[in-house]
Amino acid sequence: MHRLLVLLMLLSFASAQAAESIRLTNGQWPPYLGAELPHKGIASRIVAEAFALEGIEVQWEFHPWARSLKMAADGQRDGSAVWLPSQEREERFYVSDPVIETHYQLFHLKERPFDWRDVQDLRGLRIAATRGYDYGEAFRNAEAVGDLQVSYVNSDEQGLRQLLAGRIDLFALDKVVAYDLLYHRFDSADVQRLSFHPQPLRSDSLHLLLSRRVPGNAERMARFNHGLAQLRRSGKIARYLMEIKQPLTGR
Repeated sequence: MHRLLVLLMLLSFASAQAAESIRLTNGQWPPYLGAELPHKGIASRIVAEAFALEGIEVQWEFHPWARSLKMAADGQRDGSAVWLPSQEREERFYVSDPVIETHYQLFHLKERPFDWRDVQDLRGLRIAATRGYDYGEAFRNAEAVGDLQVSYVNSDEQGLRQLLAGRIDLFALDKVVAYDLLYHRFDSADVQRLSFHPQPLRSDSLHLLLSRRVPGNAERMARFNHGLAQLRRSGKIARYLMEIKQPLTGR
């Protein structure tokens, strides 16, 4: 009996040791992604819990964005989270169903309200944007031909502070990212001076990417999408997004 008990314990330990895992790269983009955030950020939590429903444990690695993507594309890691889809990426990765939706709004001072329908309505306004972000084809084309006056900043916080200082008229930023920054880095008096136009400059879905170079990733992606759908039906994803502090609302 004692030997049987020991054998069962050893088999249980071996099974636990052999639990399936996946290595994913990540970047810093609070509150969606972040090495020091609870659950590694909201998007990371959704990815990890969707995989967990399929019996897969996520091992996260945080790197600069370009390195994260390259490591996954080369098959050095299994995949990366979370990214905009593109034709080039679909050639190198399996692309998941949407993990989260992002909406880039135009932030402004309440004392300087404005209205717009298309990018041509933004002519003559001083706009700031963060380096490395993609604000959409219409925005890029209007900037390229000189219809938009755009200056670039190194961080989202820098752009919001320039807006508060009156150096620019508009700052384009994902609404949830702005909420998080304003809640954690700005005082309430500054927050009360800001608003954003309800019409998004750009709306997109962000996705998990799994490298086509890694054997078994097609099947893993199918399992992830199944777990993601189950997690969404449970209402947990909506609840996680509702937990984000919202220090201001659009006009």
